[in-house]
Amino acid sequence: LSLYSSPARETKYVENPQTQLEEGVSRLRHVMEPYTAWCQSLLVCCTFLCINSALCSDFFSEGYEFLQNPPAGFYPRLGVIGFAGIVGLFLARGSRIKKLVYPTGLMGIGASMYYPQQAVAIAKVAGTQLYDWSLQGYIAVESLWKDN
Repeated sequence: LSLYSSPARETKYVENPQTQLEEGVSRLRHVMEPYTAWCQSLLVCCTFLCINSALCSDFFSEGYEFLQNPPAGFYPRLGVIGFAGIVGLFLARGSRIKKLVYPTGLMGIGASMYYPQQAVAIAKVAGTQLYDWSLQGYIAVESLWKDN
């Protein structure tokens, strides 16, 4: 608590009234606010698309060239892998998890038959990632167990 009392304030803040021009500009800004926000979001999207269009055009042109001159046996392999996915969808009636796991698993098995080196490389990376995640989970559970 203060030992001295503060003097009463006798000043009051008085705001100047707005002119008609200021009121008109304020009304116009409030009316145009949704449209300016839409234009700003459109500008952001267009900028993003323009930056990435060069990357996308390179990607699609390479894909188009690859499909024009595919390696020998590419389309039959693609057909077998796609058919495995359709069979997986047929077998996965009922559960949503089955609809995710069966087609993906059967397509992975089909692709690994035709591309074994790539399948081994993917399996190694997936195995190390799975090991790291399980180790992190074990450490988290262990720390919770020790805290309690």
